Amino acid sequence: MTMHAAVPLRHGLLSISAAAVAWGVGGAVAALLLRTTGLGPVAVCFWRFAVAAGCLALVPTGRRRAGTRGAAVLTGLGLAVSQCAYLGSVQYAGLGLGTLITIGAGPVLTSLGARLLLGERLTARASAAIVLALGALALLVAAPAAGPRPVLGVALAVLAGAGQSGLTLWARGGGSARASGGAFTTGMLCLLPLAAVEGVLPTAGGPALTVGALLFLGTVPTLLAYRWYFTGLTAVPGATAAVLVLLEPATAALIAVVCFGEPVTPALLAGSALLLAAIALLTRESG
Repeated sequence: MTMHAAVPLRHGLLSISAAAVAWGVGGAVAALLLRTTGLGPVAVCFWRFAVAAGCLALVPTGRRRAGTRGAAVLTGLGLAVSQCAYLGSVQYAGLGLGTLITIGAGPVLTSLGARLLLGERLTARASAAIVLALGALALLVAAPAAGPRPVLGVALAVLAGAGQSGLTLWARGGGSARASGGAFTTGMLCLLPLAAVEGVLPTAGGPALTVGALLFLGTVPTLLAYRWYFTGLTAVPGATAAVLVLLEPATAALIAVVCFGEPVTPALLAGSALLLAAIALLTRESG
């Protein structure tokens, strides 16, 4: 991964932490939209990208090189897959479980991908961390889910983790992963046909609350949070970033329990503890 001296380490740590908290709150807002508006996960994701792209369209930018446009397309595709899969996991497995599995799968897939794609050495400690994380994911899958189709929700959460892992690996490998207008426009256009089939307009809920929630979702947890995250990745090692991103499921789980009444079970607590142990091992490996 190419480090940029222009971004101090402390700034990178704060940027990733802020992004993680924003994503956790964004997951709760998206769960509220899924429950109250009649919108499905693809439509919610479409609107969050549309809002982000619209905001950036208001900011004048210079001409971009073809390579930058290509990077924007790849970033947009990755964001579309990961975000739609994540919102699907929230709908079918619940906010707490869907978020935890999405984030838990990320470090495992990032470590394996770094070994296979970037040639990074997979040491005994990293291997032990992966085994722990897989055990944690097994416990989480066995935990009672708050959603109606937990198996589908878990599968979508793993897919979301894979999408996020792909973006992280690309950034670590020197790719130009940026939360640009081109990236959000690409994601929006990719999702439009599926959103149209699913239903792109809300069919329930108060218009003011729906519009306000979509505007918040498209700006803070999408436009700003991804910019903070990609900025932070230029200064923070990938495994350290994976630990900081645990603020997302912690935030989402707290909101899920307090606001949505989702259950806290022994399997969920044990799986969470194993995930923490696994990612702690990965962090020490990068130190």
